[in-house]
Amino acid sequence: MQILLILHNLFRWLILLFAFWTLFTAISGISAKREYTKSDGRANFFFMLGMDIQFLIGMILYFSGVWFERLKHLGENMKDPMLRFFTLEHGFLMIIAWILVHIGRATVKKAPTSQAKFKKTLVFFGIALLLILIAIPWPFREAVARPWFRWF
Repeated sequence: MQILLILHNLFRWLILLFAFWTLFTAISGISAKREYTKSDGRANFFFMLGMDIQFLIGMILYFSGVWFERLKHLGENMKDPMLRFFTLEHGFLMIIAWILVHIGRATVKKAPTSQAKFKKTLVFFGIALLLILIAIPWPFREAVARPWFRWF
């Protein structure tokens, strides 16, 4: 199980890279008023794929670890910021971000014009990235801090 936690921790960097790549292509597409290309679609596809893999690893960790068991004592967990974060907040925000990425990808594919595709990309994937950044237990977040990189 420790290896899954390490993978989950390291994989966040790939997701952040794909998220910023996706937003960069959207912003550059809007500002340059250029056509939506396969490369633009590939950026948000890799973001979605990374989110899917991370979601799968996260669900395995959650349901096979101690966090799922802590749901039995939910009232007590709400009093402790760390327990509340890992029992509810982290997963809830990440699931919303995952849903936004999937809805965003489908919406972008159906948009009629390149500018509409870029704008929808910016909205859906931008909100998803914001939720992801909020839900990551960064080292500077006092109550829920985790190291930048978690090794064995």
